[in-house]
Formats: sequence, structure tokens, C-alpha cells
Amino acid sequence: MTKTALITGATAGIGAAAARLFAGRGWKVVGTGRRGDRLRAMQEELGAAFLPLELDMRDVNTLRQLDGLAGDWGGLDLLVNNAGLAPPADPLHEQDWDRLDQVIETNITGLVALTQALLRKLIERQGGIINLSSVAATYPYRGGAVYGGTKAFVRQFSLDLRCDLAGTGVRVSSIEPGMAETEFTLVRTGGDQAASEALYSGMDPMTPEDLAETIWWIATLPSHLNINTLELMPTRQSFAGFSVTRKG
Repeated sequence: MTKTALITGATAGIGAAAARLFAGRGWKVVGTGRRGDRLRAMQEELGAAFLPLELDMRDVNTLRQLDGLAGDWGGLDLLVNNAGLAPPADPLHEQDWDRLDQVIETNITGLVALTQALLRKLIERQGGIINLSSVAATYPYRGGAVYGGTKAFVRQFSLDLRCDLAGTGVRVSSIEPGMAETEFTLVRTGGDQAASEALYSGMDPMTPEDLAETIWWIATLPSHLNINTLELMPTRQSFAGFSVTRKG
């Protein structure tokens, strides 16, 4: 039986790489994203193995209707919650609320709504859920209060969801990557290509393909194994020291 994965944020970066990898290895892939032109291009590239769904992760009503997928796309073996946003890395008091709200609705509300809607299908097939968190869930940095907070939620949500699904055969994993060169920074900086290139210059960051292979590895492990959390970084990324302010 051909397996089916639903991958959010399949229009670029890790989501697009994962869609290509899973389709190329014989799975059917439902790919979601806001940019319909990219989804259609992906469908042309992958053919009948790919079903494009143009949607916004903030549209909870539409997300909840995805449990109605039927026919050849009715079964579900894997949900990859990859879609996510980050606000600019500025202190909280300097940030725009509308942007922060968009990040929270995408990274938390949409993820929870979609996961809840698809649990029945995943339980039927004893499938898996792989949530993309971040090292920002564990290591704080200036300007990361909201983004890091949402990714900490994703990590804890994954662990608690495992408890809810005990005995169902459904596996739940949180992947927590460090620096990976995708469109993430370009979006975060409002399209500042120079800033994006400077961030990754000379440090051999992870690639979307690296993370796609990690997702594949977790998804295809023997069914009696569950990866709870997996943190990974490029070799050239490590940990910063504590910040100290001094009386002037």
C-alpha cells in the first residue's frame, strides 16, 4: 500500500525538499502553502504523486476540513508540521503586534488545529507526526521571545501529544534544527538578501535536503521506535556565552 504524507509549508525550504524526497521514494504527498504558483510548479514537477493545497495556516476553518480528504488521498501515514514564521529579531517592545500575532497563529494555533483535525486518520493508519521546532526552543537570544516561545510550545506539544496517543501506535517527534539556509531569514528580514547571505557566509549551514533526510529517517524507522526530540546543528554553530550588563 502506497503511503501518504501531508507536509505543510511545501512551497520552499525544508517542506519543498521533503516533498520531493518522499515523492521520489514512492510516497504520495499532500503539500500545503500560501503560494499557489509554487505549489502548481511542484505538481508539474512531481506529477500524480503530489496534491497541492493552497491555504494559510491561520485559516483554522479550512485546516479543520482537511479531515475530509477522501479517495486516493483519504488515508494518512505521516503529518509533517513544517510551516512556520518568525518576526524580525528585535526586542519585544519594538515589534509590530500584527506581525507577532501572525507568527503565533501560524506556529501554534494553525499547527494545533491541523493536528487535531487529522488525528483520526493518523490513528487509523498508526502513522506518525513530525513537528519542526527549533534550537530556539531551548537556547534564548535577543529578539527571540515570541519565535522561541512558539517553538518551545511546539516541542512541549509534541511530548504531551505522545501521552495522549499512547497505545494508538501513532509516533510523535520534535525536530529542533539550528542554522539551515532556507528562505527563512529572507522572509524574516523583509527580503534583505544581503543580510541573509551574511548570516550564512562561510559557516557551512545545514541545507533543506539535510533536514528532509532527517524527516525521512524518523518516518521510516521501525514502528516500535519513537524519536521524542532531535536537536541538530551545523558543525560550525555552537553556544554563546551569557550576556552581562554593567553599571555605568
